[in-house]
Amino acid sequence: MQHTGSCLCGAVTFTVTGALPQPNACHCTACRKHSGHYEASADVPRTALSIQGEDAVKWFQSSEKVRRGFCGNCGSTLFWDPVFQDWTAIAMGPFDTPTGTHLSRHIFVSEKGDYYDIADGLPQNAK
Repeated sequence: MQHTGSCLCGAVTFTVTGALPQPNACHCTACRKHSGHYEASADVPRTALSIQGEDAVKWFQSSEKVRRGFCGNCGSTLFWDPVFQDWTAIAMGPFDTPTGTHLSRHIFVSEKGDYYDIADGLPQNAK
């Protein structure tokens, strides 16, 4: 099984080999600022991820432990990469559909924006 995706302009494409794990929705301030809203992503083993057009990916080191990847041409949010782990979170928006997944939970809801409500009945974690 393979899942594919790309940035808005197509300069960066990616393939994930294997089933996608259920994504979560992160409402932390950093994810909201990076994506423009809350960020839904799936944690994928790095060994299952293949990136084409990697030279177009720009990385922002948002903390000592995490870097965030986006397309340097169109600005699409793509990756959340914890540098000391063996997985990368891939934003759900760039995936080609169908993904066969559904959100599993909301995280960092203590930092969510005040302009929306979470009313889907999924578990909500403060952090």
